[in-house]
Amino acid sequence: MSFIEEFDHLKLQLQDIISATENFSTHKLIGRGGFGWVYKGELSLPDGKTMVAFKRLDRRLGQGDVEFWKEIIMLSKYRHENLVSLMHFCNEGDEMILVYEYASRGSLDRYLSDTDLTWTQQLKICVGVARGLSFLHDPMESQQRVIHRDIKSGNILLDEKWTAKVSDFGLSKAGPANQPQTYLISNVVGTPGYCDPLYWEMGFLSKEFDVYSFGVVLFEVLCGRLCVEYNNGELSNILVPKWRQCYEEKRLNEIILFGLKEQMEQGSLNSFSAIAYRCVKKAREERPMIADIVKELEFALEQQEIFENLGKRVDIAELIKIADLAVPPLSYGSHNQLLMLLLKGFLIDDGKTWVSINMKGEVAKVVSATKCFFGDNLVTKNAYTAPNRKAKIARCKFPYYVWNVYSNRFRVEVNSQFLSPNVTYTMYIVFKYCGRSSPKYIPFEYKLDEESHYSRSCIAYAKEDNRWLVTKLYQFTRHYRAQNFNIDFLSRNQVPLDHEFGFEEEFAFEGIEFRPLENI
Repeated sequence: MSFIEEFDHLKLQLQDIISATENFSTHKLIGRGGFGWVYKGELSLPDGKTMVAFKRLDRRLGQGDVEFWKEIIMLSKYRHENLVSLMHFCNEGDEMILVYEYASRGSLDRYLSDTDLTWTQQLKICVGVARGLSFLHDPMESQQRVIHRDIKSGNILLDEKWTAKVSDFGLSKAGPANQPQTYLISNVVGTPGYCDPLYWEMGFLSKEFDVYSFGVVLFEVLCGRLCVEYNNGELSNILVPKWRQCYEEKRLNEIILFGLKEQMEQGSLNSFSAIAYRCVKKAREERPMIADIVKELEFALEQQEIFENLGKRVDIAELIKIADLAVPPLSYGSHNQLLMLLLKGFLIDDGKTWVSINMKGEVAKVVSATKCFFGDNLVTKNAYTAPNRKAKIARCKFPYYVWNVYSNRFRVEVNSQFLSPNVTYTMYIVFKYCGRSSPKYIPFEYKLDEESHYSRSCIAYAKEDNRWLVTKLYQFTRHYRAQNFNIDFLSRNQVPLDHEFGFEEEFAFEGIEFRPLENI
């Protein structure tokens, strides 16, 4: 049996195709590629009527029998959600036609500049392409490894659900999966701009070729445009070197599609752009494996989806009210940009309160000690220009902090303003121990005005983001009505101290922090 007979079950009569396309009518035309014109039409199949795509060979474009049969061989053996499915073929007379599942939304290149296609949707498309390539590059033992050799946005099809389908296998090359694959190609083919420069210059073909091409597609998605420019029908410029340089010089904002940047979560952008840059590295050995690309793109998508879920949880009107109090005033053009600013945190209340949100949308705040600490002997110091090393405090959220000798009694007055309702908070005192020793615990004794007995703090913890320490004071659930906390701290002379303390131990206080319980 000849290899052609092996595919007899996929054969379709030419008359059925002529009927479905109304004799290749122009109103059935949906595109054109390197193989030829593509038409849509409805076929009557055992499962019912189905819309399909017919790709009709045009030999004048440079492809022929080899590409036709290669496509049939490849797609009949390789089935994956992110590879276009070959359904039938026709080989009658001079006609050679391939019949595919219909990708109703066309190819990715049509949507590169469309900001209605969200960043999350584009990430899902890129993840799909990466998974399809991973299936080709890292096959199961029963399959051969396939180098596609023509990955470009025009060959990535999209179905009704925006699922990515890698198409056009006419230039692909297969080989044993358990052997390194590097070929020396005498007849170099491919699409300018997407081709690995080493392949274009010297004819060396390896699976890193597809990685480079995919990296170009990732940059096209990021920049919202094709990687090439034409002048009077002639190729005039390839943009990949410019894009690579912008990444290296941290100038991505200059090339990201306008209107897309404001949708992006920063971590998602960082992960996406970093893997795109690695893909288009000039040295093949510096490019990532396709499995690593899948992992990084999935991570970028995960970060973006978490960010979008955050937007659904928050009361944006309340957050805007908080943002209006920012010092200095904030500049943001969308709700997403505001959420990004809140995740990082900023100062409000004349610079005396720091607010932020966590990934659940719950507000946290730190009230400066200069606003809420009271006492006869408290000293306010500049966090950045203190006259000596002992007094200078690094990484303070506020321009000023409070200095106190432990023998001095003091009082704290704070409230629940800005905090999220129906959220349980832990209240901490944020301080830095500036004495000669390092005690295992800090014996602050304190009580609310309405309490009759003093409580003692015990363990101090280092904060995640700087060198300050925190020790827990209270837990409470924020109600809609305002809650005030007036706390009295005993002086050193009234507290039985651990022997590790000296007589005049000194503390710097940043303030009082309110953290959602789940965020501890």
